[in-house]
Amino acid sequence: MHTQMMIQTHPDVDGDIQADQVLIDCIEACFDCAQTCIACADACLAEDEAHHLKQCIRLDLDCADICDTVAKVATRRTGSNITTLRVLLAACAEACRVCAEECESHADMHEHCAICAEACRRCEMSCHAMADLASPLMQ
Repeated sequence: MHTQMMIQTHPDVDGDIQADQVLIDCIEACFDCAQTCIACADACLAEDEAHHLKQCIRLDLDCADICDTVAKVATRRTGSNITTLRVLLAACAEACRVCAEECESHADMHEHCAICAEACRRCEMSCHAMADLASPLMQ
């Protein structure tokens, strides 16, 4: 990914390396989680008993959409929309938590769910870390 290069070369980024790294980690975790959740939902659909995985598929797709949106909004450095970003980060962390819990309940039978749960937990932590720094970083 080119996230680091793009953030560090943006004219409106102040160069706080620690804050920049938290932002970069969050953006990359969100994009990774979105892709992983889409792949997990698709893998669930391919399972023989896919009807037992309806909730997992739903949560995967919801999580993917929210993660993708957060990554896009967090990438925008011009101007400020801190209130919206904070709400999105909280929603993303919650979507990731719920999706991870659902995937963990299937992880012993479906490796793709174990992988997805791991990506969701990583993204959840990244969103919390980003929310903690959001005020000074986004002003």
